[in-house]
Amino acid sequence: MNIDQLNNKIKSNEAVSIYFSGQTCGVCQVLKPKIKEVLDENFPKIKQIYIDASEFQETAANFNVFTIPTVIVYLDGKEFLRQSRHISVSNFANELQRPYNLYFD
Repeated sequence: MNIDQLNNKIKSNEAVSIYFSGQTCGVCQVLKPKIKEVLDENFPKIKQIYIDASEFQETAANFNVFTIPTVIVYLDGKEFLRQSRHISVSNFANELQRPYNLYFD
């Protein structure tokens, strides 16, 4: 996904989660289904996008992603949460819970 396509997705959806990773990143491959599960179960209104940072290097650099895995969450077109490298799934969910509830309830 190029930069313009990704920016359009962010603008056209109320909430977006972008997961930047790579095919050769073992941590990324293990973490991806866990993040997806947390988002599916607890935050169903967040649109999930996966970006292979090794394939779309320009897109990753444009979003200041220089390490993988990186998860960026946008609410109403604005970056709300960014976590990289050592991501705790439970901390990720906890940090997202209150703003998600305020925005969607």
